[in-house]
Amino acid sequence: MRLEGKVAIVTGGGTGIGAAIARRFAAEGASVVVTGRRAEPIQEVAAETGGVAVAGDASDPAHVAQAVGVALDQFGGLDVVVANAGVGFGGRVGEVTDEQWRRTLEVNLTAPMLLARAALPALIDRGAGSIVLVSSISAFVSPPDGAAYDASKSALLGLTRSLAVDYGPLGIRANAVCPGWVRTPMADQSMDELGATRGVHREEAYRIATENIPLRRAADPEEIGACCLFLASDDASFITGAALVVDGGTTAVDPATLAFAPRQRRS
Repeated sequence: MRLEGKVAIVTGGGTGIGAAIARRFAAEGASVVVTGRRAEPIQEVAAETGGVAVAGDASDPAHVAQAVGVALDQFGGLDVVVANAGVGFGGRVGEVTDEQWRRTLEVNLTAPMLLARAALPALIDRGAGSIVLVSSISAFVSPPDGAAYDASKSALLGLTRSLAVDYGPLGIRANAVCPGWVRTPMADQSMDELGATRGVHREEAYRIATENIPLRRAADPEEIGACCLFLASDDASFITGAALVVDGGTTAVDPATLAFAPRQRRS
C-alpha cells in the first residue's frame, strides 16, 4: 500500500473530490483527518475510512491549527496535506461583489496557505512530506463569468511553486492538481443551470458541456483522487512544483479549429 503508516489531512472532505481522496488514501493505508464546514458529511467519511472528522472553516487559522493538532494527537505525526476545499462564485469583474471576491480568495487561496503554514513544522519534523493543492484548469483557461474563481485558481499555482522552492531543501514536495469537469455536487449544480437554459436534463447538460472534450465526458471524483494519491506517494518522489492537468484533454483542444473537424470524428 502506497501510504502505509502515513497521516494525511484532507480539507473539503465531506463530498465530491475531497471524499474520494480521503477514501483512496485510507484504502492505501493512510490515517486521515477529514475537514469541512458541515459536520455530518465529514463524520460519515471519517467513520467509513477509520479517520477523524474536524468540522470548521478552512480559511479560519484556528480551525487549521486544530486539524493539524488532531493529526499529531490522534495519529502521532503528519505526512500529507491536501487543500481541496473550494468555492465558486460567478461574475465578471464588473459584476462580482466585494464579498464574493473576498470569500473566493479566502477559501481558494488563503486557506491552502494557512493549511500549509500550519502543517510545515510537522512535515519538516518527519523529514519529508507532500502538499497537494487542488487547483483547476481555470488556472490556464477562463470560462465566461468567473473572474474571482479564475484568479484564485491561477494564484494557487504560484503558491505551489513557492512552497516547492522554499521547502524542497527540507524534503517537502508541493504540487497542484488541475481538474476539468468532475461529477461533483458543485458541477451538478452548474449542469442543472445549463439544463434549465437549454431545456434539458442534467445528463444531457453534461453531454453538451463535454462534447468537445477528447474523452467526451466529465471525470469521476475517484479519478482525481487517484492523481492526488500519486502526488502524495513515493511514486512521485522526484516531482515538485508541478501542475498535473486532469481534464480529459480539454486544454489540448483548439476551439478556433473545431468547425473544421470532420463530422464523423466528432461523434
